[in-house]
Amino acid sequence: MIQMKVMGIALDTRTGSPIIVLNDYENRRALPIWIGSAEASSIIRKIENIPSTRPLTHDLFLSFASSLGAEITKVEINDVDEQTYFSTIFLTDKEGNEISIDSRPSDAIAIAIRANVPILVSELVMADGAITTDSSKDEEEAQEFKNFIKDIKPSDFAKLIDKNFESDQ
Repeated sequence: MIQMKVMGIALDTRTGSPIIVLNDYENRRALPIWIGSAEASSIIRKIENIPSTRPLTHDLFLSFASSLGAEITKVEINDVDEQTYFSTIFLTDKEGNEISIDSRPSDAIAIAIRANVPILVSELVMADGAITTDSSKDEEEAQEFKNFIKDIKPSDFAKLIDKNFESDQ
């Protein structure tokens, strides 16, 4: 599992749908997840410390858990199927038992930022949906490629073509 942080909410320019952007702590990879407007509003309200006169759904969830003696310990975004992400909220009850609750990632993230608990993402999910944000790595790979191609001679291609031609016959 990779610990992530909320970088913010963006809008999909094509659809106008909110996207929550999670980054790893090394700022090398980002995971964009399309979410609903209500969840985006709830997350933004918490990030911006905008008070509400009445408890929002995610605040209510925390109050409910607390009144039962449970504590939120972490959330995991642990699976993806056809661009639908799945997550789990983990709690510990007053006897120390771990409880896991299936959740949408947007709700899990909204709860995690309120409870100040880790947001963890599986390698499977990262492999499927993460994008690189490490520009130094991109620059390094580009330089390696430039170094590689500067030493190539036309005769190297001729040898490769001849070799492939011989294997085709």
